[in-house]
Amino acid sequence: MKHLKVRLTVMNFLEFAVWGAYLTCMGNYLVKAGMGTEIAWFYALQGIVSIFMPTLMGIVGDKWVQPQRLLGLCHLGAGLAMIALCYMGYSASAAGTNPNEAAFIAVYTVSVAFYMPTLALANTTAFTILKDNGYDTVKDFPPIRVFGTVGFIATMWFVNCATLDNGTFSLTLAPSEGKFQYTYMQFLVSGVLGVILFLYCLTLPQCKLVSKPKQSLAQTLGLDAFKLFKRRKMALFFIFSMLLGMSLQVTNGFATPFITSFKGSTDPAIANSFGANNATMLVSLSQVAEALCILLIPFFLKRYGIKTVMLIAMFAWVLRFGFFGLGNPAFPGVILFILSCIVYGVAFDFFNVSGGLFVDKECDASVRASGQGLFMLMTNGLGATIGTLAAGKIVNHYCHYNEGGYLVGDWSSAWFIFAAFALVVAIAFMLLFKYKHNGQQA
Repeated sequence: MKHLKVRLTVMNFLEFAVWGAYLTCMGNYLVKAGMGTEIAWFYALQGIVSIFMPTLMGIVGDKWVQPQRLLGLCHLGAGLAMIALCYMGYSASAAGTNPNEAAFIAVYTVSVAFYMPTLALANTTAFTILKDNGYDTVKDFPPIRVFGTVGFIATMWFVNCATLDNGTFSLTLAPSEGKFQYTYMQFLVSGVLGVILFLYCLTLPQCKLVSKPKQSLAQTLGLDAFKLFKRRKMALFFIFSMLLGMSLQVTNGFATPFITSFKGSTDPAIANSFGANNATMLVSLSQVAEALCILLIPFFLKRYGIKTVMLIAMFAWVLRFGFFGLGNPAFPGVILFILSCIVYGVAFDFFNVSGGLFVDKECDASVRASGQGLFMLMTNGLGATIGTLAAGKIVNHYCHYNEGGYLVGDWSSAWFIFAAFALVVAIAFMLLFKYKHNGQQA
């Protein structure tokens, strides 16, 4: 079908643009809206719903609703909930109060519960359409997927620069409290894009449902993959996946409130620096690095093997946190922030991709898909949830809100604690996980 890959590229662009509008800057708004102490819970909720919602929606997509239609319906639900969050924020602001915390969290939970399954559904939709039209998914999907990261970065930049002051819209890098990265308008951007993607999914080619052999409830839910824990190597891998997963959402939740807190510095050079006033754009360098580091993975896997690549990722997390603890947004300290964003690409990509390949190589075909699901459960589900909540406790212990509404305090100690944890995990993995690289394969 003519222009099919272009259409799937647009789908992936919108898929991640929806997420990029708020994922890294939501903490800034929560601080302003009096919910800064609950930042960890907002990010942990993504992990909690990731434990069961993707599986449930996957079952629906396999049996009753075509994946591309279910993808659109999920985005409609998530988008409408995001628009509702914007309205709640607007109403509270107009009344000179903060949003009702319980109601705000409830609506946010609905949104992420619908959104998180779309990450898998978007892949399923793309793979099915490509295969149905004779394309090679290994060759043709990666260039399509890269535009998902481009979409994520694009909306990060937009909410960083988009400003609404006294009813006037503008794009600026200059300091302004009306920037979407600080306000409820970031949720409106996400919600509108979600509704647009819902409409777009209605135009995609059909992904016909395929009859599959009858499965037990355990097989349907992917629970049979837990038998992989009987093998010591696999058990260690999944345990370390969970431990490393504890680092995944820490900087998503706290990087922008941390960098923005420098606006409250008594040093004008720091308070008025580009980084302090454009935290979302600065953090977007992490996603740029993520897109570029994907290109390095084949070389490193062939040269050094899966274990070494995963170990590199673990030590990269040590640097990711350590550089944040040492830097500041003014020159030359901002160089350390930039380095932190660069190593994020290695930290995120090297483990997620090599880990997925490890599961694919070590699992029998009968549980391969379930094994991938278990890998995601341990990293993005249990690990990310536990890690984010623990990080929230640490940040709330060392930091507090000043009169300007900035989350200030001993951030360095918090980042160094996160770095120390990552270092312990890396050293333990190096000593305990045995996996020989033969030089011929990953």
